[in-house]
Amino acid sequence: MIQQRYILFLLSLFLLNSCSISYKFNGASIDYSKVKTISVADFTNNAALVYAPLAVNLTDGIKDLYQRQTRLEQVRRGGNLELEGEITGYNLTPMAVSADSYAAETKLTITVKVRFTNNVAPEDSFEKTYSAYQTFDASQMLTDVQEELCNTMIAEIADQIYNDTVAKW
Repeated sequence: MIQQRYILFLLSLFLLNSCSISYKFNGASIDYSKVKTISVADFTNNAALVYAPLAVNLTDGIKDLYQRQTRLEQVRRGGNLELEGEITGYNLTPMAVSADSYAAETKLTITVKVRFTNNVAPEDSFEKTYSAYQTFDASQMLTDVQEELCNTMIAEIADQIYNDTVAKW
C-alpha cells in the first residue's frame, strides 16, 4: 500500500514538473525564425482638414507599439513585414442637438488607409481602411481637446493595425 502511494506521488511529481503553461500577453503570433524585421513608412496626411502633427504622431504610435510588443527589428525599408499608408480623413461632425437647436457634442473622426505587405507569407498581405472617433462637448474649442483626442484615436488605430497584422485576432 505504501509502495503504491509512493509511486503515485512520484508520478504526480514527474507530471507536474514536465508540464508547463505559456502565456503571451501581447497577442502576437509571429514566427521569429522566419520574420525578423518590420518597416513602417512615414504616413502622409491627405485629409482635407489637416492637423499638422497627426501624420508624425500616427507613424510614431505604430512604430512604438511594434517596438514594445514584438521582438521585430525596425528597418527603414524592405522589412519582412512592411506597413505604409495615408491619413484619408480628419472630420468634424456635429452630433446630439441641445434644447436650443445647437450641437451639444461634436465627433472627431480619423480615417487611415493602410497597406500591409508580408514578404514571408504574401497571402497575409492586405489593404484596409481603419477609423476611430471621439466625441467632445461642442462648447469646447477643438484646439483645446485635439491633442488628447488624437492620441486616444492613434492608440486605437495602432491597436487595430497590430491585431490585423501580427496578432491575427
